Amino acid sequence: MKIRVYIILISGLFFNRAHAQFANQHSIYTSGEINFGNYIGMNLNLNYVYNQTYSFKLGYTGHIRTPKSQPKDYSSGLGGLFSFGFENPYDQLETIQMGVGKIYNLNNSGTIRLNLSVGAGYTIIRQPENWQYTDSAFLSENYTWNYRKHSTASFILNPKIEFPISRFYGFTVSPLLILNKDSSYIGIGLGQMIGILKPKKQY
Repeated sequence: MKIRVYIILISGLFFNRAHAQFANQHSIYTSGEINFGNYIGMNLNLNYVYNQTYSFKLGYTGHIRTPKSQPKDYSSGLGGLFSFGFENPYDQLETIQMGVGKIYNLNNSGTIRLNLSVGAGYTIIRQPENWQYTDSAFLSENYTWNYRKHSTASFILNPKIEFPISRFYGFTVSPLLILNKDSSYIGIGLGQMIGILKPKKQY
């Protein structure tokens, strides 16, 4: 019986020590931003940081804009008004991305840091085309159209200024460049971070 108690106590001490060491060297958190630029949209990321120095992320971005090919006299009619524009045609960019980076603390307390991240992505592009005028009533669209869909590889540049104001929550300001041969995005995002952002020993 005493041996079992000793084993449980030793195992508990070992687990707590290993858990504390893991938390001090590894950070895992999610981040999300609203983006504004030549498109508008959002991105969501799962982030991993090793030793508060090296970063790795997996993410998704989605962006839309008024189609460049859209006729000047296009109208969505009352139907588009009631749908708040969600059924309107848009140029669309969706990107699944992976990035690596390095973190630099910009103050001694670690509450402001620069996360320099570069990576690659797979981008799906949808663009309206084949616009055909219809003499329809004003309740519906005055053009028909269809989407052309294609995909391409992208280069991703996404430096972030991160503000981990507590161990588990923070804010981000993040310029974002998605560069490919077909249709690129450039802009800036404002968002938040939730998760284990910094080791406990800093608090």
